[in-house]
Amino acid sequence: MSHAAVDLNNLPYADGDFYRFELLLSEAERERLQEIRDFLAKEVRPIAVDCWNRGEFPLELIPKLAEANLMSPVRRQGHSNVFAGIVHAEFTRADSSIATFMGVHDGLFTGSIEALASEEQKAAWLPDIYAMRKIGAFGLTEPLGGSDVAGGTRTTAVRDGDNWIINGAKRWIGNATFSDWVVIFARDVADNQVKAFMVDTALPGYTATKIENKTALRTVQNADITLENVVVPHAFKLAGGNSFRDTNKVLKVTRLSVAWQAVGQQMAAFDAARRYAVERQQFGRPIASFQLVQDQLVKMLGNIVACTGMMVRLAQLEDQGLAKDEQSALAKAFTTARMRETVALGRGIFGGNGIVTDYEMAKIFADAEAIYSYEGTYEINTLVTGRAITGISAIV
Repeated sequence: MSHAAVDLNNLPYADGDFYRFELLLSEAERERLQEIRDFLAKEVRPIAVDCWNRGEFPLELIPKLAEANLMSPVRRQGHSNVFAGIVHAEFTRADSSIATFMGVHDGLFTGSIEALASEEQKAAWLPDIYAMRKIGAFGLTEPLGGSDVAGGTRTTAVRDGDNWIINGAKRWIGNATFSDWVVIFARDVADNQVKAFMVDTALPGYTATKIENKTALRTVQNADITLENVVVPHAFKLAGGNSFRDTNKVLKVTRLSVAWQAVGQQMAAFDAARRYAVERQQFGRPIASFQLVQDQLVKMLGNIVACTGMMVRLAQLEDQGLAKDEQSALAKAFTTARMRETVALGRGIFGGNGIVTDYEMAKIFADAEAIYSYEGTYEINTLVTGRAITGISAIV
């Protein structure tokens, strides 16, 4: 049997949207989505592997991201959460590191300002943030506090007249090596409540040191932050950030975004594996002609469809104001678990070529591990969901 060359771009499902979820978007949103895809194809994908290999962030990309007008698609631009989710998946499909940069600046940092700042603070800060003239970071996780940071925040804040004195340390803080601002969560010694502060990274006593030797999201500049008697004016305490419960207003939405990242990471793996299977010749024929390879590709596709369906429905609930924390937790746990399976299947299709970044699949496979872990581990999100369906907490 002869096997003619296949043009993947002309197949009916070339975009990977097997169940046509994008038809749920408005015509204007579909047009905007295509514009963003074109931007990612031109500006992000061509540099992604090289930046990852070097472990360096392309700062020259930030003005281009600003010009593309991507910030705050729901609150500022009035798009649906379904659109915002699909866009985040597309960013991840192009490069999970740049998607994570946007998730930190636009999601965690900007989301904190939008959700917790006063109207006066928003008016003062958001114009520069939306225009990406000021880049932000989000300081919650600590060296000794990840999953238990809700009750174990060790960074402290002490009120001193019109100022707050902050001491402590944060870890894994994305963007922190070059950010202008960082939202720091610290425990108020006076009432033991976790409060939020906008910290200028140029303040004396603030240092950020890049975390080296990562095997995932190497382009993202994660840092260890130390705060030694950092003086923050009271006007820079976020007015609505007065307890860890307030922090959850941000995390519920960003956890949903990370679950969308898991969808995008699977789509990236599927794109790469399908193309490789069609092009790679063994035994005188494309490996895509073998039943076992087609079985692997279809399993990958099934995971993508299942995860996308879950995320579309959750985004619809968010649009209706009905989404719950436990639903975001289940989505993050489920989609990242399926993602692990999907990228492993994809890496297997590449054989030995799947462990070198020349073929992109190795980067996709490695980056999935970071997505699996941040914004709440699989285990913690499972227990959050378990508490919701049993009424019994198994966490503490």
